Amino acid sequence: MSGAEELLIEAGRLAAELDAVDPPTLLDVRWRLVGPPGRDDYTAAHLPGAVFVDLDTALCGPPGPAGRHPLPDPAALQAALRAAGVRAGHPVVVYDGGDGMSAARAWWTLRWAGHRPVRLLHGGLPAWLSAGLPTSTDAPTPAEGDVLVRPGALPVLDAPAAAELAAGDGVLLDVRAAPRYRGEHEPVDPVAGHVPGAVNLPAAEYVSDGRFPAAEALRDRFVVTGVIAGAPVGAYCGSGVAAAQAVLALHLAGRPDAALYVGSWSNWVADPDRPVATGSTPGG
Repeated sequence: MSGAEELLIEAGRLAAELDAVDPPTLLDVRWRLVGPPGRDDYTAAHLPGAVFVDLDTALCGPPGPAGRHPLPDPAALQAALRAAGVRAGHPVVVYDGGDGMSAARAWWTLRWAGHRPVRLLHGGLPAWLSAGLPTSTDAPTPAEGDVLVRPGALPVLDAPAAAELAAGDGVLLDVRAAPRYRGEHEPVDPVAGHVPGAVNLPAAEYVSDGRFPAAEALRDRFVVTGVIAGAPVGAYCGSGVAAAQAVLALHLAGRPDAALYVGSWSNWVADPDRPVATGSTPGG
């Protein structure tokens, strides 16, 4: 299997797998930063057999100084995944409303938790609908899963490690929109700007409508930012959701060592003593 085949699944292939005797566990993780909760969308219509899992309460810890979407408590995560029917070693497919961000954070969280066989529906629900495939309003009650959460299977950054990466020989990618990076506009967090030394690569430059370009195109795009073989790389955003999508893109580009700064900017600015850069260059 290629890396893309292991990490992404197209709608037609997923439909065939769902018709199998023992289909993958299907998780609906639709989410919005603001607006109606994803569960409302799930109730209205979802992929047949999908179980809803809430990003905010099941896949992340409670917001606080660690960030708006910190790492979940391993025991709580294990309970939530088991309730959703996730079984040890059994394939999981995650999908969202189409931008791929919450699905990527779900993919990352399961991988971080030691559950490797997880893929993202490429293009999310819109791709499924575009293929003419059916939806359902029936909410299944899955059999209890037996997944074991073993945290630490993917690398993470805390604030000191992120600062060290940005100031050293590696690359820390800030994947927020350019005005937020430059410190001109900050709609969510109390301080505007970026981690000193971080390089801006807005998510729109490597993913479009929840779909990724080919691995070679991704590699070329990341090289422009300084991501080269042998040099460490990490990513952050506002709260670790869009940055998880960047980590997925880096995996597709052949960098499975890419680290996620889970707390991201919401954690960085929780400490007023941490430096903040503004402007269009890494150093401000």
